[in-house]
Amino acid sequence: MIEDDPIDEISEIEARIEELAEIAERCRKVVLASKIAIGGGVALLFIALLGLLGPSPVAALGSIALMLGGIVSLGSNVSTLRVTDAAIRAAEARRADLIGGIDLRVVRDAPVKLM
Repeated sequence: MIEDDPIDEISEIEARIEELAEIAERCRKVVLASKIAIGGGVALLFIALLGLLGPSPVAALGSIALMLGGIVSLGSNVSTLRVTDAAIRAAEARRADLIGGIDLRVVRDAPVKLM
């Protein structure tokens, strides 16, 4: 990359922002799935404790595993989402600085000639 050409760097930054936005969207989806898993685990544990599934320790252990897995996944993806959002903000700030540093010309409309 030539450092004298900010247009190329802006294009690369925009491509990176798009990549980061895709990562952030995946994290949001996993965060939602994790919350659903935690809620499902809580519901299953409650049902198992009430004895509605019969005397089965498997349901209780499964619900605990579902909750723990959801909590771990939630924590991991929330932290990844925070880092990704920070990277997006930094890239957007850099892009704005580069755009602000370009000597832009004002293009005016040509006068309209009436016949």
